Amino acid sequence: MTEKEKDMHQEEINNTDNENSMPDINADENMSGTSHMNNELEEVGDLEKKDQEIKELRDKYLRLQAEFDNFRKRTAKEKLELMQTAGKDVIISLLDVLDDSERASKQMETATELQAVKDGSQLVFNKLKNSLFSKGLKEMEALHQPFDPDLHDAITEIPAPAPDLAGKVLDVLQKGYYMNDKLIRHAKVVVGK
Repeated sequence: MTEKEKDMHQEEINNTDNENSMPDINADENMSGTSHMNNELEEVGDLEKKDQEIKELRDKYLRLQAEFDNFRKRTAKEKLELMQTAGKDVIISLLDVLDDSERASKQMETATELQAVKDGSQLVFNKLKNSLFSKGLKEMEALHQPFDPDLHDAITEIPAPAPDLAGKVLDVLQKGYYMNDKLIRHAKVVVGK
């Protein structure tokens, strides 16, 4: 055989081997490489499940957001109502004092005795004071106490009449008050130096 014939014979053998080793495309169910088609179907099912989960989570999120918005609106409304009626009970208790003040004013016009007018005014004042104290108001004791800028507003400083009164409150120009143990008005005071 010539060299050329040997090469051709070798090519025929190689082609025959390749044909035998090539997979038959019509018989893919018996082939081991066809599982990728089943995986694609499983992935599509997984994607549908994930889409469903996303829809459920989105729905839960929207519902939660709506509930929170309703809660915020409801609490804002309740807070507004509370602020509008916060002083209602104090005002109601002061209405009696207002009535007594009107009666005292009428009595002052016709009264001939000064002592009766003073007694009536004192009764009205005591009723007002008791009404406010019953609602939690409390006077601040400031006279001869050490000056505290958190509690007192110093109007002026004067020389202390005694060395032990230096840095203490010598006079109270306007009383300070607490409401349920919370400071609501500073006392205006004169401080010794």
